[in-house]
Amino acid sequence: MKNILLSAAILLSMLATDCAKKQVIGEPAIASSPALAAAGGKKVLIVISAHPRFGDREEKTGYWLSEVTHFYHVMAQNGFKIDIASPEGRPGVMDPSSNDMNDSLNRTFWDNQNLRQQLEGPLDPAKINARDYAVIYYAGGHGTMWDFPTSDSLARLAASIYEQGGIVSAVCHGPAGLLNIKLSNGEYLIKGKKVTGFANFEEKLVGKTTWVPYLLEDSLKEKGGSYSKAFFPFVGYAVTDDRLVTGQNPGSATGVAEHVIAVLAQTTK
Repeated sequence: MKNILLSAAILLSMLATDCAKKQVIGEPAIASSPALAAAGGKKVLIVISAHPRFGDREEKTGYWLSEVTHFYHVMAQNGFKIDIASPEGRPGVMDPSSNDMNDSLNRTFWDNQNLRQQLEGPLDPAKINARDYAVIYYAGGHGTMWDFPTSDSLARLAASIYEQGGIVSAVCHGPAGLLNIKLSNGEYLIKGKKVTGFANFEEKLVGKTTWVPYLLEDSLKEKGGSYSKAFFPFVGYAVTDDRLVTGQNPGSATGVAEHVIAVLAQTTK
């Protein structure tokens, strides 16, 4: 059964890559984006991990490249200006397993010096004005399980963006960044809200259950999130609850972006 599920996941990944072969970051641009108009000139902030390893193990991790590029692509198509930040503004670290340059969105992003510089020199959340952003998006990768939940400045920034009418979004392991976000009423952001993220079964299939400091699915539930997942592992799955948008796995990054655009388009400023 495990081999069948892994084969299906690989096939889905191959199909997704094939569909992306002719894509270029931000192209074709949408001539008149309702989402951009509704955002009133505000920008999008992508958060990436700067954590390089699985705890005290030698194996490397970090952010997952396609979870950055596929989300960035949809936002750029809609005309948004996009910034990238990391906990405390440390240089982003890409998980080497995500270095897939057969994915044309990864390739056209990585080959663009200005875009790549955003990954290598991200902003510090403590120095960011929440009023400038309509959306904050936590890209995934196993590294996020260490440095996202422990960044107080990042949690405060996300809470401010949300309470000023913005959208908080995340994909795969990125929802680790949602675990410690508290609103001004003292409640956790995700309490009572529909949420998803990398599933326990998916963690088992990739063989990392004993490598990570906690299981994300369990932690989201413990903080009061109403967790759901796709019937099959590694199938794209995204959920929206008001202005909270989350995706389950790497194949969900585009879906999260599309959900965010849909929420923005319905927003009146």
